[in-house]
Order: sequence, then C-alpha cells, then structure tokens
Amino acid sequence: MRSERFLLAIPVFNEERYVAGVLRRARSYVNDILVIDDGSTDGTAAVLARTGGIRVIRHPENRGYGQSLRDAFEFAIRHRYDWLISMDCDEQHEPSFIPHFMAAAADDDADLISGSRYLERFAGNGSPPVDRRRINRRITRILNAVLGLKITDAFCGFKAYRVEALRSLDITVPGYAMPLQFWVQAWRAGWRIRELPIRLIYNDPSRHFGGLLDDPRSRYEHYLEVLRAELAACCRRECHENPASCAPCSTSTG
Repeated sequence: MRSERFLLAIPVFNEERYVAGVLRRARSYVNDILVIDDGSTDGTAAVLARTGGIRVIRHPENRGYGQSLRDAFEFAIRHRYDWLISMDCDEQHEPSFIPHFMAAAADDDADLISGSRYLERFAGNGSPPVDRRRINRRITRILNAVLGLKITDAFCGFKAYRVEALRSLDITVPGYAMPLQFWVQAWRAGWRIRELPIRLIYNDPSRHFGGLLDDPRSRYEHYLEVLRAELAACCRRECHENPASCAPCSTSTG
C-alpha cells in the first residue's frame, strides 16, 4: 500500500507573534506545509520570508478565511496530495494533534476528519467566550437538524480533508461564514464525516472577527443568512421538482 501524502495548510493574518513557533512545532509531524498569508500588515510576511522549507501563498490584501481555505484546497488538488490538514496559527490548535489526524485518515474511510473541542473534555481545557460558544451550539444544532449530521463543533478549523473529496466543493464565501457553505456542500456530496476530539484552547479571548461580526447578534444573523442561501442553492440544483423529499426544504433554520 502506498503511503498517503499529507499537506498541512495554515491560514494566517497578522500572526507575527505565533507563526514561527507554530511552524517549528508543526515540522516535527509533517513535511509539506503551505501558509496562506491573508494580507498581513504586521511582520508576518518577514517571518515567513526567513522560514525555509515551506510554501507560501500571499494575498495582497485581506480576502478572508474562506478564501484562504479555498486557495489551500486548490493547491492540494493541483499538487495531488491525498489529504489536506488545516489548522489555525493562533496557538488554539496544538501541532501535537497532527499525528492524530494522520492516523485517523489512514485508519478510516472518512472524507473528513473534523476536530471537535466539545466531543471530549481534556484536562486543562479552556473556556470560550460565552457568545462564541452559544453561537456555535446553536448553529451546530441547526446543521444537525437540517442536514441530519451528528457533529458537535461546527466551527473548528482543525480538520483533515480527503483531497479527492475536495473536488466536489465550490466555495464562494470568502469570510468566517465559509463553514456554513462548506457543511451544506459536504452533505450534498455525501461526504463521510467523523469527528476527532481536540483540546479547547482560548489564549486570547479578546481576539475579534472585525467589523459587524464583532457584534454577536450580527454575526449569528450573518451565519444564518449564508446557511439559508446555500440551502436554497442546493435545493434549486437538486430538489426543485420534489422539495418534500429534501431535508433542507422540509426543515426550518429559524
């Protein structure tokens, strides 16, 4: 059996404080690393320029988390990797968990190994900001009800994707609401999904999304708007003749 080729993708935006340390630890577990610098205006670009042995995609301006992941998906497909692992660069994801994702990918027939901060409690777990946990819980519950999923963490960015499955996606949402579009498209494509427990870490609860998304109510409404739009697009493509048979058509996202 041939060995699987893994690519680690790390979206970054103004992560000068963390990026060198995260990359140093990640290299202990995976050889091929892609960093998507999403228009950083601090010293992140300079740190990356001094770091050898990595690939970098740099956006000339901030284009959003969703666009950064889309770039990573396209890179992994183009370079014929078997698996893409994504993780954040703010030390909320521990590089030491990378082998857990690799082992799960090798031992499972899933298309997605999705990290969950709420599937299992680890000693030393942190506490998320109240509004983030509340919104995550509500959105996760809606996704499970509408799509028949059984996930516990809709917004964890620590994931392993089977690259062949990525070909079924058409991600167009550039910002933080991208996971809402992703989950609908993965469901529609029949992805096999399993979760992997990871530690819950919040070193800096003051980190913000920016703009209107810093307001929890506005952020939640934006997530619902993106979800409804993607469900509507799904139904237009697949279910316009018999909407009663389509879970999104017959279930409210209210």
